[in-house]
Amino acid sequence: MSTSADQPLEAPVAPGEIVTVRARAVDIFGRFLVSARQHHFVSDTKATAGGPGDAVQAGELLLASLASCGLGLVQKAARERDVPLKEAEVGVSFERDPEDGTRYAAIRLNFLFEGVDLATAQSLVDAFTGACPIYNTLRRGGPIEATVAIR
Repeated sequence: MSTSADQPLEAPVAPGEIVTVRARAVDIFGRFLVSARQHHFVSDTKATAGGPGDAVQAGELLLASLASCGLGLVQKAARERDVPLKEAEVGVSFERDPEDGTRYAAIRLNFLFEGVDLATAQSLVDAFTGACPIYNTLRRGGPIEATVAIR
């Protein structure tokens, strides 16, 4: 794998490729060790649900995945178009549905750019919304399933 500035460290996911992240419960109730490729981190259940609440929590991981995909695709589009993007940041938030606590009523992404005009900024965000599988799965409500196995 190349590590030059012009090449990504990891190859992009090919259409149809399956990517898996694993998590396992550890000895502290509500704490989980999450593994993605060779990277490992701790995630907690929020304190109000009985967990430690110290480490990053599930909903925050969802928001972080949108932020990471968003900025990555914005930077990619800016580079491909020779756009002089000085700075880019995004705030991502969710609002829990007051009628149904099992879902979010809204997820919002607020981008802030420096070095481009508003039309260019919008075109960079459009590149993200047109290409990010995380954003589009959430937007469209894609299929999801949970299976069970025992040892």
